[in-house]
Amino acid sequence: MRSNELILYKNFRREEILEDAAFILSGDTVDSAGVKNRMNSFAGSLVELAVSHGYEGNLWQAYLTYLIANNENAYSTSCEIKGEVKGSINSVALHDFSIFREMFSLDLSELDKLCGTENARILSDFTGSGDESKLFNRRIRDRIMQLRDQLADSGSDEDFAAKVTQFYKEFGVGKFGLHKAFRVEHADDEVKIVPITKISHVYLEDLVGYESAKKKLIDNTEAFLAGRPCNNCLLFGDAGTGKSSSIKGILNRYYEQGLRVIEIYRHQLRDINEVISQIKNRNYRFIIFMDDLSFEEYETDYKYLKAVIEGGLEKKPDNVLIYATSNRRHIVREKYSDKQERDDELHTNDTVSEKLSLAYRFGVTIFFARPDKKQFDNIVRTLAERHGITMDEEELLLAANKWELSHGGLSGRTAQQFIDYLLGFKKET
Repeated sequence: MRSNELILYKNFRREEILEDAAFILSGDTVDSAGVKNRMNSFAGSLVELAVSHGYEGNLWQAYLTYLIANNENAYSTSCEIKGEVKGSINSVALHDFSIFREMFSLDLSELDKLCGTENARILSDFTGSGDESKLFNRRIRDRIMQLRDQLADSGSDEDFAAKVTQFYKEFGVGKFGLHKAFRVEHADDEVKIVPITKISHVYLEDLVGYESAKKKLIDNTEAFLAGRPCNNCLLFGDAGTGKSSSIKGILNRYYEQGLRVIEIYRHQLRDINEVISQIKNRNYRFIIFMDDLSFEEYETDYKYLKAVIEGGLEKKPDNVLIYATSNRRHIVREKYSDKQERDDELHTNDTVSEKLSLAYRFGVTIFFARPDKKQFDNIVRTLAERHGITMDEEELLLAANKWELSHGGLSGRTAQQFIDYLLGFKKET
């Protein structure tokens, strides 16, 4: 097996599986017990990967496809979203795909013969448990399995390469290609962008009302995706009015067009420049999302955000926007004592201007107001109809009004919680 001859495709995840296969095929059978143990390790690792990711059928081919789909290299990152690239790199990639195609054709029974084991039958036609709730991500599993079947049927190295390249164009590569949303974590003193594997399936249509607010957000996002002038967005207003849900809805609507969202918490603002440096050369469009953003008057970390949005020497990349939600219009807490401080200062506007400057650097501000009684009732009616609740309307609204009095008042969130309560009660009875 010529895996050691790969040029672009290196430094794989779960590379020990590839190493086990190469060792067995090397023909070093002097230590028969050691070779058998290596085969069992190979089989065990494939099964572990299959169970965690939901792979079925030929697990060796599924593993190779997993490597191709996740390996970020000069060729794969150039092809993501854009498709086929020109130049000599295509010849280098074709060399690697020729080796992958050879590995795809490996008959696992050959490994059994070399090791004196009987694992090929299971590994060649593996059947899952059917418990899809334990899958790493069903959507990603399906894409990997589809590509696996396409590559297994390739008639030539060029055909193999074309199918891989098309996959990169449609779905991308690595974590950014196969996932929608990400969070930031620290590991070994490094800032890492980590996929969020379970996200809410919220759609803009699920947010009742706020049509003008949603349109403003949609227009700005579509301009961003099209490469037209656009702005960072601040969504502010009362709690429970759909600010965060709107961002989730934007992600789910435009993910297929290359949109990705990276969530950063307030205490991670010092990492924002490092995050941008990791994504600025990728072919995706990234929204850095800050939920429920606010600062007390003694906190100064917001100055890192100010410099990134506008004011630092380095220009923010064209493929990055910042969307934030806040219950405060000006993000930084303001007090009556600010006026007293202003009266005592030589330059009277400095205190207020410093606190307002962050909010003013968001080019688009969108207000989400708490619904009035009529709007709240309409939200309840709409949600009840969507979920098949057939209560008498007068009885429904009366119960909803009683609910909101003790559950946070009039808001879209309260209405959804009331509907969830009814659905849960209905199932119990």
